[in-house]
Amino acid sequence: MNETFIDSLVLTNTTKMVFLVLDGLGGYPFDETGRTELEAADTPNLDALTRASICGMLDPIAPGVTPGSGPSQLALLGYDPFQHQIGRGLLSALGIDFPLTEWDLAARANFATVDEEGVLIDRRAGRLTTEENRRLAEKIQKSVKLPVEFFFLTESDHRAVFILRGEHLSPEIQETDPQVIGEKPLPPQALTAKGERTAELVTDFLIQVRNLLRNEKKANFLLLRGFDKCQKIPSIGDRFKLKALTIAQYPMYRGLSRLLGMDVSRIPRNLDEKIDIFLEEYENYDLFHILFKQTDTFGEDRDVAGKIAAIEAVDRVIPRIRERSPDVIVVTGDHSTPAAMGTHSWHPVPLLLHSRWCRPDGVTEFHERACIHGGLGRMPMVHVMPLALANARRLRKYRA
Repeated sequence: MNETFIDSLVLTNTTKMVFLVLDGLGGYPFDETGRTELEAADTPNLDALTRASICGMLDPIAPGVTPGSGPSQLALLGYDPFQHQIGRGLLSALGIDFPLTEWDLAARANFATVDEEGVLIDRRAGRLTTEENRRLAEKIQKSVKLPVEFFFLTESDHRAVFILRGEHLSPEIQETDPQVIGEKPLPPQALTAKGERTAELVTDFLIQVRNLLRNEKKANFLLLRGFDKCQKIPSIGDRFKLKALTIAQYPMYRGLSRLLGMDVSRIPRNLDEKIDIFLEEYENYDLFHILFKQTDTFGEDRDVAGKIAAIEAVDRVIPRIRERSPDVIVVTGDHSTPAAMGTHSWHPVPLLLHSRWCRPDGVTEFHERACIHGGLGRMPMVHVMPLALANARRLRKYRA
């Protein structure tokens, strides 16, 4: 569906919308019972909300396509991920509030572990702590010398941001992260002639970093991906006439929100504080975009019990959200991260949409096996925003 078509139908009113997003929510059967993490979780509040909602399953990008978090979050907010190609480096830089200029090229960096042969054995360096990350980031910034200005900054945990500043820099180089262990990191080869100078700079950088980190026990290498430069896309306010607030800790979420012109809350310390912020700001915004990272983290770590506990923690705050009676509540994930697989997957994601005007479909529990029988069926994730706007009475009729 063309983005400008939906934009042309948007109305302004005073209704309130909540998008509660559990990163990596979708799962896969993890034991002989055949249950997913969501099925195994005790979720009485989500189940009660489901009984007053319409449900379905979402393909973040397209059937069979495993998404990154950036494009799937874009799709959930009503932006076509094929039309808006945004590198993870740009989102990470914006997420730490780095003042990007037109001369900057940003990449997302992972501290990683390679063996003596240079084969990747851990893409996240054992979930490096943020404090250890800062130590190594400062070491890299002080020790590495390049013919252009660069910045190497901590994002969170094992994640960092690498920014080159100078003329004739191009994102058209190969990412170095193979996305799997047991292989060597990829060389940062130029994909076009425009990327040749950048590829040389990144190669030089990685050689120096490899020598610098050689004696580190865990974080002895870097993986780089999502090279991108500054770009502008239409804001959520311009497109949907919404004053929107993102409530999140994770820098990438905050960066994406800034790119879309959304306000970003103070950094909450925990889930309860996220809901505190929601209640404090309730009268000031139309859309609340509340994000929860731990479901994805536990999925990537293959921690079934941890992911189940994270889902149950979210279930416990549902009554606090409902006490303000927002006009629309959407609960879903941006993609699936089954603990059985330990990575993002192509599996569709469960969705519930609650409003006064939704048509409850008889689904009584919130999980994959139940939601596939819901009234919304299986659909692209990019359709969630138009449905939410319609249920908030924020879309006018199409023609006579």
